[in-house]
Amino acid sequence: MNEELKTEIPDEPRVSRRRRQQEDNTPKRTTVCPDCGSTDLIGDYERAEVVCANCGLVIDENIVDMGPEWRAFDHEQRDKRTRVGAPITYTIHDKGLSTMIDWRNKDIYGRDIPARNRAQWYRLRKWQRKIRISGATERNLAFALSELDRDSSRLGLPRSVRESASVVYRSAVENKLIRGRSIEGVVAASLYAACRRCKVPRTLDEIAEVSRVTKKEVGRTYRFLTRELNIKLPPTSPVDYVPRFASELGLSGEVQSKSIEIIEKAMEKGLTSGRGPTGVAAAALYIASVLLGERKTQRDVAEVAGVTEVTIRNRYKELTEQLEMGVTL
Repeated sequence: MNEELKTEIPDEPRVSRRRRQQEDNTPKRTTVCPDCGSTDLIGDYERAEVVCANCGLVIDENIVDMGPEWRAFDHEQRDKRTRVGAPITYTIHDKGLSTMIDWRNKDIYGRDIPARNRAQWYRLRKWQRKIRISGATERNLAFALSELDRDSSRLGLPRSVRESASVVYRSAVENKLIRGRSIEGVVAASLYAACRRCKVPRTLDEIAEVSRVTKKEVGRTYRFLTRELNIKLPPTSPVDYVPRFASELGLSGEVQSKSIEIIEKAMEKGLTSGRGPTGVAAAALYIASVLLGERKTQRDVAEVAGVTEVTIRNRYKELTEQLEMGVTL
């Protein structure tokens, strides 16, 4: 009786059994060296090996190279042989995933399109541009990201900073923080936050100069975004400004190293607290240039750093007296 009540369990599908056996037979990629226990492993893709950087043990061999099977020796060969599109980017409103109709009147085989069909291609291009942006949110995002790209170009910021600023602005849009504020102000504040996060600092004056908003509005919007989005950014260090100022002044690498050394000593003694980082960086560069015989005038340093000559003299006196450097003006 009990045997009749039992429900028959169907056999496991043959495909799933085979797949499970293959997964069981697949070797698991180790992340720890079995000999010394180090987690610092190096993938040598030329020899298809995984090697421990601590003891040199070959942990895995004959690994699969996930890169392309072709090689390219110039940009033209790379464009011809690649079979994928551009990577995802946050600097475009659709993340660069939509297609674009080329402006050249050629078909897929490179042949010229007949003249009778060119009006049709023109209409297709026009509608393609229109349908890329659908809705007020995407229209807002497209305008804001184009504004962000314009400001970044005028400031000479790298690609990583633009991507980071785009992520900050998208977070503000998702959290509905744009309403009641100008797009230019939120873009400038996002750019300022991204510069500080990527350690490519720009002052509020520089951000306000390239954008169409005031310094006061940029600072107010920046504080609002950091509070609402819970962005934690450390204070800007004067060391971050040294390479840019030194490059604009035409100073050597030795002067940069010396000025960074002066700033680090000043930070150890607490001389930079409550002082503007640009003023401290400018004064350290001025001192280093005097010590190493590449002297620049205070006016030249002040113009590059965006501070007054009085500020440089005040920071100069504090650093030379407290650090006992014995440098005379």
